[in-house]
Amino acid sequence: MDYQKRLFESLAIKDLRIYADTGNGKVFHYRDSRGLEIDSVVEYADGTWGGFEIKLGTGAADEAANNLLKFAAKIDTEKAKAPATLTVITGNGFAYRRLDGVNVVPLSVLTA
Repeated sequence: MDYQKRLFESLAIKDLRIYADTGNGKVFHYRDSRGLEIDSVVEYADGTWGGFEIKLGTGAADEAANNLLKFAAKIDTEKAKAPATLTVITGNGFAYRRLDGVNVVPLSVLTA
């Protein structure tokens, strides 16, 4: 991962932590034994959670959305809530919701 991508990911995770802290939430990273990785999972005490992939360019949104959907499919909704959001955070572009329900949002439009 090059310097710009790491810097952007750090900035996005910092923002997610700030937003999570306002509601006493926690931010986690997820990686399983089969190599599925999610950049951030924000979870609140009531069990509400969302999954986030962070990509500098909009061109990686499809792969990131597929990772989020694979991750959400692994969740046993009898033991945990379904995700409140699955979101790809990008460095530019427009905010929109894909047909599969995954949000694609540039970092600049996130607000607390």
